[in-house]
Amino acid sequence: MKTTTRLLDLTAAMVLLLFYVAFSLPLVSAGDPGRRVSMTLVRDAAALGAFCLDGSLPAYHLDRGFGAGSNNWLLQFEGGGWCNDIASCVDRAKTRRGSTRYMSKTVVFSGILSNNASQNPDFYNWNKVRLRYCDGASFAGDSQHGNGTSLLYFRGQRIWNAIILDLLPKGLAKARKALLTGCSAGGLSTFLHCDNFTSYLPKNASVKCMSDAGLFLDAIDVAANRTMRSFYKQLVSLQGIQKNLDPNCTHAFYPEPSLCFFPQYILRFIETPFFILNSAYDVFQFHHGLVPPSADRTGRWNRCKLNVTACNPHQLDALQGFRKDMLGALMNFFRNSSRGGMFINSCFDHCQSALEETWLSPTSPRIHNKTIAETVGDWYFGRDEEAKEIDCPYPCDKTCHNLIPAASTTDFLASNAPGHNYRGTQFTLLLLLLINFFLFVVSINLESSFENDFVM
Repeated sequence: MKTTTRLLDLTAAMVLLLFYVAFSLPLVSAGDPGRRVSMTLVRDAAALGAFCLDGSLPAYHLDRGFGAGSNNWLLQFEGGGWCNDIASCVDRAKTRRGSTRYMSKTVVFSGILSNNASQNPDFYNWNKVRLRYCDGASFAGDSQHGNGTSLLYFRGQRIWNAIILDLLPKGLAKARKALLTGCSAGGLSTFLHCDNFTSYLPKNASVKCMSDAGLFLDAIDVAANRTMRSFYKQLVSLQGIQKNLDPNCTHAFYPEPSLCFFPQYILRFIETPFFILNSAYDVFQFHHGLVPPSADRTGRWNRCKLNVTACNPHQLDALQGFRKDMLGALMNFFRNSSRGGMFINSCFDHCQSALEETWLSPTSPRIHNKTIAETVGDWYFGRDEEAKEIDCPYPCDKTCHNLIPAASTTDFLASNAPGHNYRGTQFTLLLLLLINFFLFVVSINLESSFENDFVM
């Protein structure tokens, strides 16, 4: 009887969710779906030993700048989770998250990558690059694994170096202004590679970095475990990441160098001006850091995960505690970083710079009536001496879309076909949600491994 009731509750929640998706604002506007940009393989990468997990060549997408932006560059790391053991990396190597062989050869550039001045007024005419993610360790590993039957390349650091070396003669070496950014696991990459990016560019260039949804916390989950810490420790060990972490950080956190994979511990060692864009209730961290399946075997959080208005007072207290921990981790940066910026809002979302609707539109999230795009632009160009915005706690912000389903922004952009209209997109989303719902119901009483939750 309890199981039946629980399934009925979940069904009701899913129906409400589907209704919202069907009739809410489009994720990609029908009038301007974004520019599609072709893939460039890094042909010289092999000489550097820079390979995706399966041995394929790494890649990026370059949209050339024009006019006054011809000498300015914006690089965006693609996101997509991590793999922290051999089994999950073997599986990942057979997908577009571990091989350029399976990637879409064109991707949509929208949001901060848009070349439309009305949607991206500060960066629309810059050279814009999207770095494809195929190593499973935020472009930070340098190792390999072979067992006689299969070979895995953990070469994220070399991929990063190979792409930069490929872009330097294409104009990056003469950059006047540059911004390194990324979403999710790519946002974490921005923390890891920010100062190294600066070292490649002219001394007189204005170089800054921005992480979007990359502030993954060293959080204690609802079962009082440090699930993220354990996961990252395995990841750092497997992929040979430690030697590529900031040595000042690893020295400070000895004998736990893997802690320097967490942005909150790296941040104080970064010298390049940095901007942090994050939701205080980041959906990915809510589902995988605060309440991973391993910490919720009975499914008490299932309804809350699907719809925050279904959360009980105890669950809301846990979410507010997570927000408090995030703000606590940023307090030193907020108070003492004279060149830093931030936009920490209270929307249940994940990655907000890649889509027009959250980056800059009439319905974009706002703090003190400023959009994300306006705040980032004011920070980068020095138009606001204090470009640090922190939202009031949920549920006070009425500008949020509160998109609880943590569908990958980068997944959506990569699969959006030319001329794809909004109605078709709606039905695609509805179908995906229905499939996920039925899979969820089937697996509701099964054990879920933490590793699988992080391999996207």
